[in-house]
Amino acid sequence: MTRIISHVPSLAGPLLRMHFHDCFVNGCDASILLDSLPGLPSEKESIPNLSLRGFGTIDLVKAKLEQACPGVVSCADILALVARDVVVLTHGPYWDVPTGRRDGMRSVKDDALNNLPPPFFDATRNLYQFFIPKGLDAKDQVVLLGGHTLGTSHCSSFSDRLYNFSGTLMPDPSLDRQYVPRLKTKCAQGDTGTLVEMDPGSFRTFDASYYRVVAKGRALFTSDETLMLDPFARDYVLRQAAVAAEGAYPAEFFADFAASMVKMGNVQVLTGAHGQVRRRCAAVNQMYI
Repeated sequence: MTRIISHVPSLAGPLLRMHFHDCFVNGCDASILLDSLPGLPSEKESIPNLSLRGFGTIDLVKAKLEQACPGVVSCADILALVARDVVVLTHGPYWDVPTGRRDGMRSVKDDALNNLPPPFFDATRNLYQFFIPKGLDAKDQVVLLGGHTLGTSHCSSFSDRLYNFSGTLMPDPSLDRQYVPRLKTKCAQGDTGTLVEMDPGSFRTFDASYYRVVAKGRALFTSDETLMLDPFARDYVLRQAAVAAEGAYPAEFFADFAASMVKMGNVQVLTGAHGQVRRRCAAVNQMYI
């Protein structure tokens, strides 16, 4: 992973996001990695996952592990370990990753759409509809969204906030007015392909600076900016933003992120006789899902 991230540092964000997208859809079972079968589209084909990258990295890690110890390390464990590694390699915290997950044998396109929190929902709706049912609480939500310090987003994920917020034909009033024109120069109306840094100037470094972005009203997503409407989340955002502004070590955020990642990584895991350890991450060992 050190070699991969040193050569392609932009993969850090997508590989962290991949673990999140896996765990939120029927648990951390590597269902996100399964290819579609004829007439059975997998999670990969769901709209929230079309922009995911890094599948080749997971396949490479899996191939090396299969050479060294065949049938031992699951693809679900690889996703969790790789997520931790990319955070460490971008100067974030280290944590011990519990292992022993087994891989699921089904992947359904609509499951992803129904279980992943959309960027255009507000934080409270996402909390009660997507986080709490998975055993994650308000603190986990505000902490895990701090992972947006890494990576980029397509304009299409937030363009409504620039051009037609809630059908008003106006920008989202919660967006920093000075920031809107800058975003519009990057994202023309109808632009679906351009990538924008979620944490400008620091999108390849794992730190607490994303909370400064949120505190300034410059978060790209409604799901992130509306954290400021909740007293608990607002206090957390402002506290971490102050640490980042001082250039201090974000000890609280790093410890919290490690704890929330372990908690998320334990959502609905398969163990024992459930599931399997796939030989290839893109296909189940038997030809059924």
